[in-house]
Amino acid sequence: MLTCIIRYHIDPTKRAQFSEYARNWGTAIPRCGADLVGYFAPHEGSSTLAYGIYHVKSLAGYEAYRARLADDPLGRRNYDFAQREKFLLREDRTWLKLVSTPEGEQP
Repeated sequence: MLTCIIRYHIDPTKRAQFSEYARNWGTAIPRCGADLVGYFAPHEGSSTLAYGIYHVKSLAGYEAYRARLADDPLGRRNYDFAQREKFLLREDRTWLKLVSTPEGEQP
């Protein structure tokens, strides 16, 4: 299992648009095959950093998921919404693999 953490730099005056974007992914991402942990918007501290976190089985699984997401009507609308509203200033993806768990569990 791989975890993708997307770090977004968002326009702090467009937090409502980011929240709408996140809610849309809450429907589209699981429907297209990734295990969504959630989207996280600024609350305290930085007003420009937000995160999206989800799991996929493998990088090959990620590629298949991305293809399904690109074909998904809500996925396409959400991509277009982000382009039109320009609330995402930067987006970085980091891939992580779980190497520790609570005592007694296996990763």
